[in-house]
Amino acid sequence: MSKAIFIDQNGSADVLEFRDHDLPPPGPGEIRVKNTAIGVNFIDIYQRRGLYPLSMPAILGSESAGVIDALGDGVTGLAVGDRVACLTGNSAYAEYVNVSAGSAAKIPDGIGEDVAASLFLKGLTTEMLLRQVYELKAEDTCLVHAAAGGVGTILCQWARNIGARIIGVVGSEDKKAIAKASGADEIILRDKDTDIAKEVRRLTNGAGVQVAYDSVGAATFTASLDSLAPRGHMVTFGNASGPPPAIEPLELARRGSLTLTRPTLFHYATPDHLPAMAATLFAMITQGAIIPKISHRIALSNAAEAHRLLESGTTTGSIILTT
Repeated sequence: MSKAIFIDQNGSADVLEFRDHDLPPPGPGEIRVKNTAIGVNFIDIYQRRGLYPLSMPAILGSESAGVIDALGDGVTGLAVGDRVACLTGNSAYAEYVNVSAGSAAKIPDGIGEDVAASLFLKGLTTEMLLRQVYELKAEDTCLVHAAAGGVGTILCQWARNIGARIIGVVGSEDKKAIAKASGADEIILRDKDTDIAKEVRRLTNGAGVQVAYDSVGAATFTASLDSLAPRGHMVTFGNASGPPPAIEPLELARRGSLTLTRPTLFHYATPDHLPAMAATLFAMITQGAIIPKISHRIALSNAAEAHRLLESGTTTGSIILTT
């Protein structure tokens, strides 16, 4: 009998419970993976809190890496013993997991399973943001919130590789150096007295940025809109401070014919697109354009500690659970 982290109700990190998990054999088109490392992401916290409702009891977790243990009927291109990174939906916090073969990618030699688990979801999210949602160009200036966080550090490194100018926003003094090392050209410290949009205008000589990548949500949404150049692109992809406020479409016109999008990775990393996305991500790592940082390794049984750390806002880089 394997084990997994379950929740039976929404609430604080205290609702996470490590217990027996009766996992069935993989179904048609599925693989069973023996997890060695599991990524921890803000979406896990949103689901635990109830922002994104789940049927109970539920297992959290959207990404993991490990070794294929069994194949369901009809699976081709993968074999028992292959090392894979997976988008798991809501089931990663477990010693073993069944996932669709179309949601898994082989991990190339030279990349560890811990590294793959630490950035598969975040790295694919970055690929989506910079190459598909808005194709960032070398002549662009972008605004990156939470620039020292899990997605933020990858996003800054990737944007630097493209050659774009990056204005990073961080929440504390000690995170400035992390954002700078990741590629941010200028850093804005977000506190109660900071007018982010005013700072962006100052740094861009009044022009604004072509795109704002905002994972913070409620606390920064309006400032991001006000930081955009005419015909700029507002990309809101997270709710760390709560969901963004509603906005009338006419407000986008008044601010300069802006576009607003709220992408979700699972609408982009579909089975027909995921292999190419994963190959691009792994190539960026192999080439050294993206240097993964794992800030904490925590036993799966102690997943509540990982959630508390992530919620504290004090972490940098990625948190992984180990089995």
